[in-house]
Amino acid sequence: MEGVGSRDSTSFHSLFSLSEIVEMENIINEMGEKSLHQEFCEELATRLSSSAIRAGRAALTWQQVQSWFQDKHKELQAETVSSPVALKLFVDLSDANISRNASESSQKPEGDDATDLSELAFEAKSFKDDAWYDVASFLTFRVICTGELEARVRFAGFGKEEDEWVSVRKGIRERSIPLEPSECHRINTGDLVLCFQERFDQAVYCDARVMEIQRKLHDASTCTCTFIVRYDHDFSQEMVELSRLCCRPRQEACPQLSKTNQHETALSISARSLWE
Repeated sequence: MEGVGSRDSTSFHSLFSLSEIVEMENIINEMGEKSLHQEFCEELATRLSSSAIRAGRAALTWQQVQSWFQDKHKELQAETVSSPVALKLFVDLSDANISRNASESSQKPEGDDATDLSELAFEAKSFKDDAWYDVASFLTFRVICTGELEARVRFAGFGKEEDEWVSVRKGIRERSIPLEPSECHRINTGDLVLCFQERFDQAVYCDARVMEIQRKLHDASTCTCTFIVRYDHDFSQEMVELSRLCCRPRQEACPQLSKTNQHETALSISARSLWE
């Protein structure tokens, strides 16, 4: 209803300090709609009101805190790109797709869509543990102030409470491919692989580089080769078997040995163009 519970940016900036606004922006980015719950707003209002920053100022009410979160949530929804066109843009501009299109252009009927997303599977990187998980669905998309495209990801096997905003350029890619014992020849020294790492508290799939390979003669049913890998996130090394490795759909060269991927720049420019 018009005029009821409305707030503009000027009134909020006079009500909250800059540090409080920064804190609440971080909260809504992490918690999403959970930040709208009355119990949470009551606890936050009490904590903020008792801080030294608010000395000499009126105490905050939970309604004021909740109103700020409601308006911010609406603002974020307005900034969201809800169409899967954004993800299609990412796929169409990727080097993998460009090379695939080049090889299939003579066979592909004119007028067909560049990419059918239903035929592709994706994985996304969680900022919580630097591990990659299969994507169950892309919920929505947005372009942040830097012009970077982000997707709200639902991870396969996890509930909505584990949803994350993930950078399309840095944290979403075609799903890595498990290998059969007879396919160990596809792994070479220097390759980027997805490796199953058993940590103290969990077991996850992480990016790693193949540092050394000890190849052995074996039949097609069992691979006895061993691979020494170095994990990208902590630079630790481990000797693993083929069963713990997945290869990339296309091999991504070591960044120290190659130029920056051209499609990353194209994506950044294209993301900005969605607002122009």
